[in-house]
Amino acid sequence: MTTAYSRPSLLLVEDDAVLGPLIAELLEPDYRITLAANGRDGLHLALTQTWDAMVIDRGLPVMDGIALIAALRSKGVSTPILILTALGATDEKVRGLDAGANDYMTKPFDAGELAARLRALTRTFTSAAAPVIIGDWELDMASRSVRSVYGPLVSLTAKEAELLGALATEPGRVFTREELLSEHFQAADQPGVIDTYVHHLRRKIAKSVVRTVHGVGYQIGDAP
Repeated sequence: MTTAYSRPSLLLVEDDAVLGPLIAELLEPDYRITLAANGRDGLHLALTQTWDAMVIDRGLPVMDGIALIAALRSKGVSTPILILTALGATDEKVRGLDAGANDYMTKPFDAGELAARLRALTRTFTSAAAPVIIGDWELDMASRSVRSVYGPLVSLTAKEAELLGALATEPGRVFTREELLSEHFQAADQPGVIDTYVHHLRRKIAKSVVRTVHGVGYQIGDAP
């Protein structure tokens, strides 16, 4: 039996006051739905919570769907995204997919096809990568969470997960702040932002999860 807790989480960003609740009702048996009515609220929810999938409209108020998806991808959010829109021209589909969407459907749509496409997206996504082992911890990049046998599941932000995952790609290697900054942060950010995110990781997980190499940078584990 599928329970509310076991259902995947889905963020639906749709501004139509009639269609939004209708889509949520159609998908509710299989997903835990959160509905946002504009791009700004959708961006906030997407960055502050963990989702198994997102359905995003194109013509959103405040921030349109293309800008929202591009912003999420630029911040390292890799959650599967399906665009659901009335814009069905080929060049519009190309724009949406190039912005970072995984799939594209046009309105009016068939509810069964929408559900099947979401199943395909989440099925592909959840089987794509094994957890990253970091000492006694397991980092799941898909759900942006860390689990240990000694404690509860810890949720990370997209950028925290990205930074921890980067450090874990080569245990023992010392990454300089400049390397991490250029590969995983915005050009306008300062090197001190790395220190801030390391502090957040240590506070959420453990002080020993990331080791400081004074005058150089950070590493996972000890130097070889």
